[in-house]
Amino acid sequence: MVTRLSQYFLRTLREDPADAEVASHRLLVRAGYIRRAAPGIFTWLPLGLRVKAKIEKIIRDEMTDAGAYEVHFPALLPREPYEQSGRWTSYGDGIFRLHDRRGADYLLAPTHEEMFTLLVKDLYSSYKDLPLTIYQIQDKYRDEARPRAGLLRGREFTMKDAYSFDYTDEGQDASYQSQRDAYERIFTRLGLEYVIVAADNGLMGGARSEEFLHPTPVGEDTFVRSAGGYAANVEAFTTVVPDALSFDGLGAPVIFDSPDTPTIQTLVDHANAHLEAPAPGIAGPATDDATTWTAAHTLKNVVLALTHLDGTRELVIVGIPGDRDVDDKRAEVAFAPAVVEAATPEDFERHPLLVKGYIGPWSETGPLLGEESATGIRYLLDPRVVDGTAWMTGANIDEKHVHTLIAGRDFTGDGFVEVADVRAGDPAPDGSGPVELARGMEIGHVFQLGRFFAETLGLKVLDENGKLVTVTMGSYGIGVTRILANLAELNHDEKGLQWPASVAPFDVHVVAAGREAVAFEVAEKLSAKLEASGLDVLYDDRVKVSPGVKFGDAELIGVPKVVVVGRGAAEGQLELWDRRTGDRDAVSVAEVVERLRAN
Repeated sequence: MVTRLSQYFLRTLREDPADAEVASHRLLVRAGYIRRAAPGIFTWLPLGLRVKAKIEKIIRDEMTDAGAYEVHFPALLPREPYEQSGRWTSYGDGIFRLHDRRGADYLLAPTHEEMFTLLVKDLYSSYKDLPLTIYQIQDKYRDEARPRAGLLRGREFTMKDAYSFDYTDEGQDASYQSQRDAYERIFTRLGLEYVIVAADNGLMGGARSEEFLHPTPVGEDTFVRSAGGYAANVEAFTTVVPDALSFDGLGAPVIFDSPDTPTIQTLVDHANAHLEAPAPGIAGPATDDATTWTAAHTLKNVVLALTHLDGTRELVIVGIPGDRDVDDKRAEVAFAPAVVEAATPEDFERHPLLVKGYIGPWSETGPLLGEESATGIRYLLDPRVVDGTAWMTGANIDEKHVHTLIAGRDFTGDGFVEVADVRAGDPAPDGSGPVELARGMEIGHVFQLGRFFAETLGLKVLDENGKLVTVTMGSYGIGVTRILANLAELNHDEKGLQWPASVAPFDVHVVAAGREAVAFEVAEKLSAKLEASGLDVLYDDRVKVSPGVKFGDAELIGVPKVVVVGRGAAEGQLELWDRRTGDRDAVSVAEVVERLRAN
């Protein structure tokens, strides 16, 4: 049946919503696809649901071809499975918790690993039942602290999450590859450019983790890639560790006065004004034989506060080259599941050995090498701080620094940590050359979970020898609503949306322009004929609306093909618009159906 705009539940807006930061948010609201209900929460309107359903159909097609079966879990879930896995606590403030009238605890599902695992445990007990892959398309809920950018970062969103179950690692590898291949087909059908990057494995471990990122300036993720094919998000990037250096013949540490130098820049300025140039062989690894002091000669000591799951608060110092900063996301991954933040003034007050602005890994009065750090606080080093490298850093004395401080001779750390920012030109860890940085939006993630959830929740099957073995799992997610927003970001112009045919809400938008009855008569018959030919038609049959408003709505809504039935209708002449290319052609009523069906 032809969809008539006069009867359709749709109102377009002429003005941008005040809270819209990105094009997809602005246009999806203005064109009547979604409406804001609360921060990060949206009501889906008929146009939006049609596009969403098209995306979901493509996903279902490819999941079926990959041998996966669809299920559907509730969004309201009991506490107990998440308590067993430890995630009731580890999610922290990131989930919505609630209780029923009897006081029992529930949560709105942020993800469903526990439920998938328990379902298979309830129904399967033998290796003969495996391999198995099941999936759902379901809403998820996360208490984002700063929901923004419309559907790109919301508190309620739709995901396709699939899980594979195997009893051997070899089987899990095959299931993983099957889902990975399906994802490539899905994104290709959707017309979305993607980059597959190595990702962090997270708390559950697992042998392999990859993200599908759509390169876009509005992306919230930074990733790196090399001309040689390496790609990873910054959290998973590993530093190429330089070779250790000999420190034979290097002088002893030199403490010097450095008043009013609490920052790296003020320290460098002071050193160049009052110290001799760094001697060859005692510079940091990136600046060997430099003739002036630079930030790369310095060791920056950043004090972080870690709040652990049991509520305890621990300070840790990380020493990184002074020309770099701590990357918040890399620090979050490095210290997970603890919450990471900068140390507060109160933290410094509780630790009198911390001399703010003059912290270092060494003190003239001790401790000896290998004993507790000079500040009494756990001290971790950037991987670039290898034995034999020399640094200028704080002397743990107010307004004093030290230079010619040699790693491995004068100080060591309690370990190494990857928290420094990644920069364009850094060498790729696989030797494929220097990396460049780009912005991207995560649209999919394939992940080998391993046996964490199966072990925790007791999912075991009998193998060929009658022995109980723990099942190994894979997890595969696609952000459905995020994909929709990305498609809107990718397909629009200054007038409105330009949907690709694969996800457009309708195939053809017929516009009856003008007030002559013949235009409406021709448009009516044409719409019925197009619909009978198998095309989905949106017919703008509004009588008391001007052609200009109708044309504006057609451009805003973004159906890829628009047929304008106007003054030439009596002579059998129409105008065919291609919303994606901007082409406008005069066509006859007789040929328009074939033209549209051919496309």
